[in-house]
Amino acid sequence: MTHATLLRRITDFANRADPYPLYEELRKTPVLHEEEDGPYVISSYWDIKGLLHDPRISSDFTNLTVAADDELSRPEATGLPPSFIRLDPPEHDRLRRIANSSFGPPHRPTRIDSMRGELARIVTDLIDGFGNARQIDVVDQFAYPFPVTVICRLLGVPREDEPRFRAWVDPIVAGLDPDTRTSADSERAAQEARLQLGMYLNGLVEQRTREPREDMLSDLVNSHGPDGAMTTMEVLSTAVLLLIAGHETTVNLITNGMLTLLRHPEYLRRLRDDPGLSVKIVEELLRYEPPVQLVPQRTCIADIAVRGVTIPKGSRIWLVLAAGNRDPERFPDPDRFDPDREDIQHLGFGSGIHSCFGAPLARLEAQIALSELARRLGNPSLLEDPPPYRPNAVLRGPRHLSVSFDELRP
Repeated sequence: MTHATLLRRITDFANRADPYPLYEELRKTPVLHEEEDGPYVISSYWDIKGLLHDPRISSDFTNLTVAADDELSRPEATGLPPSFIRLDPPEHDRLRRIANSSFGPPHRPTRIDSMRGELARIVTDLIDGFGNARQIDVVDQFAYPFPVTVICRLLGVPREDEPRFRAWVDPIVAGLDPDTRTSADSERAAQEARLQLGMYLNGLVEQRTREPREDMLSDLVNSHGPDGAMTTMEVLSTAVLLLIAGHETTVNLITNGMLTLLRHPEYLRRLRDDPGLSVKIVEELLRYEPPVQLVPQRTCIADIAVRGVTIPKGSRIWLVLAAGNRDPERFPDPDRFDPDREDIQHLGFGSGIHSCFGAPLARLEAQIALSELARRLGNPSLLEDPPPYRPNAVLRGPRHLSVSFDELRP
């Protein structure tokens, strides 16, 4: 196998169901550079961790000096300014602090934890909604509507508008498809979707400017702390980011989690009997089956040496988080799902200044979701293994997960 075919196979949809043998092969060349203008691909845990904390690694696409001809590395083509995950300090830090002031500590330290009861009620309602059915699609009937409902309530987006923004979110997320043969029509569809979603959110922002409510949109619009206020365009780009990131990754985390538990029924039984085990299970899932598999939008702003390889200034870097999470130099027996590991310092939420903004909420959602599914579904089993996967190599997860069960417990 040549390095070029290895990278192509990793991003090939045909290998989406199980990319881990390819990641194992990738780690044999910790700094993979297949073509002159291609990205430098990093796959070992310690190298990824170090680069995520390295100030010489930029998230700003304008620092790229090598032409990016792949879909993964292209910037967001939209009239909105880049969200803070596509910026470097000090602008990144300013925008993230303002956003975080309405999301959690130190300004609202109990906002997420206080949602436990509400999250549990949403989960109960969704599971009750299975009714007399003894077969469900976990994605469509549970893993998608749960985090969408949560992020809508948190932001202040009307839940009944979900069909509208889902029609915009889908082509935006599809824009991360690594297949370089993506058509110009698909690219234009993604641009148009970003524009339409921004215009939709602008209407809500105007409402919150006139009539503030107890939601994050109101906080973003009316924030006037030490970092000043966001401009309207900054509010919109932040709202787009939170709306998409606030549910897309959690859908995958819950679905990958249920799939993994059904493949490891001993842990499903343990979780049914001990809901507290959900904390360890979710942390191990973030290592074993992370919803974000790789981070492709990074650029060197100085020459950097990694494992004896000099990565030139202006070069693209891909950080393959999922490969690092199964690095045997970091985790013993890394291909074994083991929630009882004593040390699960995974890369599932990234690390450094760009570590996942919504990690506390995603953790809590997954813990409640998986523990309740384990408790209430009697004798669940997979109807298709592997299930059909979404095409995306970055946000990896099943598109459907068909599960049968004998009874629905109260």
